[in-house]
Amino acid sequence: MSGRAEKTRANWLAILARFKDDPDQAANSAMWSPSLDGASRDELTAIQNEKLAVMTPFLYENSLFYRERFDRLGLAPTDIASVEDLIKWPVVDKSEMTVDVENHTPFGRYSTMSDEIWCSRGWMLFSTSGTTGTPRVFRYSQIDREYWAWSNARAMHAMGFTPTDTVFMMTGYGTHVWAWGVQMGLAKMGIGLIPGGGMDGPMRAGMVDRFKPTVLCCTPSYALYLGRLLQNMGLDPAASSVRTLFCAGEPAMAIGPTRRKLEDLWGARLVEFYGCTEAAPQAGGYACSAMGQNGEDYFLHLMEDVQIWETVNPESLAPTPVGVRGLSVCTNLISESSPQLRFLVGDFTTLNQDTCACGRSHARAMGCFAGRADDLINLRGIKFFPTQIEKAVRSIPDLGDEFQIVLSSRSEDGMDVMKIVVEHADHGPGSALTNQVVTAVRTEIELRVDVDVVAPDTLPKTEFKAKRVQDERNKS
Repeated sequence: MSGRAEKTRANWLAILARFKDDPDQAANSAMWSPSLDGASRDELTAIQNEKLAVMTPFLYENSLFYRERFDRLGLAPTDIASVEDLIKWPVVDKSEMTVDVENHTPFGRYSTMSDEIWCSRGWMLFSTSGTTGTPRVFRYSQIDREYWAWSNARAMHAMGFTPTDTVFMMTGYGTHVWAWGVQMGLAKMGIGLIPGGGMDGPMRAGMVDRFKPTVLCCTPSYALYLGRLLQNMGLDPAASSVRTLFCAGEPAMAIGPTRRKLEDLWGARLVEFYGCTEAAPQAGGYACSAMGQNGEDYFLHLMEDVQIWETVNPESLAPTPVGVRGLSVCTNLISESSPQLRFLVGDFTTLNQDTCACGRSHARAMGCFAGRADDLINLRGIKFFPTQIEKAVRSIPDLGDEFQIVLSSRSEDGMDVMKIVVEHADHGPGSALTNQVVTAVRTEIELRVDVDVVAPDTLPKTEFKAKRVQDERNKS
């Protein structure tokens, strides 16, 4: 490592430590770190500016991906030293990172983790799914682990988690950032954890009945599946010990019918985290005690002392004003290994900088995050998200919890069509549910679709992100 790289790394780690308020326990019942969680807008901007001024030289000296991008754009690190300067830096999207890792396997050059640092204080390797390209790999350090634990503790405290809780983690850990980060945060909070990896559904249902956890950590799809398993065992999920469903991996809070279905099934409140492997592996977005108090007013806080959040126009990628819907962009100010600069996370939301009823001044993503640009479906010129289909399907009482979207091209004329597959006891070609689904979908996206009603438990269940879209167009 060069002398300049070492110096900029030392400067970066020093400023990270300077802005880390790290009490051993929550300062009060409302906030873990009041000086940060309740910081004013001016104070948050000042923190962001101080961090940016140190982070950009660190990126330049420790990441060849960023050095080459700075040089290509004709920018020096000192040109981006404040929030106002960010407009000079075009957003970084996943395709750039994919090309970089394909040309420089296996780790790419977009990280500031070197082999030397990995061998001295490496913690864990995480990876994107690779469903839309070569997986992007990220190696994180023990320093990252400490910051994840701290920021996640702040977020989970905001959601009402206390040491009186017992958390049942029902996900295969693997290279998934959410599960590991939550575990580190719970350990910092002194909250007991039951690891549920490697168990099948009936085993997990039995654990809920026997050991009485108060919090379930899983995807929304798996929470529905597990609740039905308990019912099949003659148990009522709503009468169980579970008071909180802590979900991630799929949108849930933003989809009213899904949120209500989960909360009614379990008699519990739904909360969630939002983030991504590249730039926001800790609690990029998180719920709070005030969320949902005003009717349909659901949102997620964004922890702005450790990340800068923006929205951009989906076509031009130009910044959109606060209060205008756009795609999420994150600058990560809390990592030794992945301090990404204006990374296009790519989910639609609307930012609100008004102080929340919970006392936090940090921006909120209003309506949460309900649709990722990568997931947008274009069918005969009409664009929509799978979450809109989910909203339509789950608005119909008594349908099964799973559904599938099948896109195909008709053989006779090549026209692209869509079929929705749902589950119900009254299944088959003559099902009375067919017209209900057709009407609900048409109301939501103004398209007429075909519908198949199949027997219950026909569609696959998974503890990971559900893959509900099958695009078979022009593949014959």
